Order: sequence, then C-alpha cells, then structure tokens
Amino acid sequence: MLSPPLCRAARGWLGWSQSQLAEKAGVSQSTVRDFEAGRRVPIGNNMKSLQHAFEDAEIVFMVDEEGRAVGLNGPL
Repeated sequence: MLSPPLCRAARGWLGWSQSQLAEKAGVSQSTVRDFEAGRRVPIGNNMKSLQHAFEDAEIVFMVDEEGRAVGLNGPL
C-alpha cells in the first residue's frame, strides 16, 4: 500500500505537483493533499488510481512481505 511519505517522494522524483498527480490519477487535489498530510486514507479505487498514475510513469514500489510499499525506484 502506498504511504504518504512515498507518495510525496514519488511526486518529487517525477517533479509533479499535487495537482498534476491528481489530474493524472483522476482524483481530486484534496484527495492527494489530505493523503500526503496524513489526514485521511483515500478510498480503495482512489488509492489504486494514485498508484497506477505512478506506475504509468515507470515508478516501481518496493514492498515488504506484508505488501506494504517501503521504497521506490523510477526512471533516471
């Protein structure tokens, strides 16, 4: 599962603003803002959309044995 710090890190790696991520994922900017601030966890389909937006940009999330994202790698 994508975490707020990894979401910020992936955006930073790609040079995306919160509004750019929201547009690419098809979610509201408040969804991205509140998730990254730790105020709320997006509903399942929005979380998947965020992750897919990063994966479409060639960001690869490393996961632990419980399926939690613990790191990332991406295009240079």
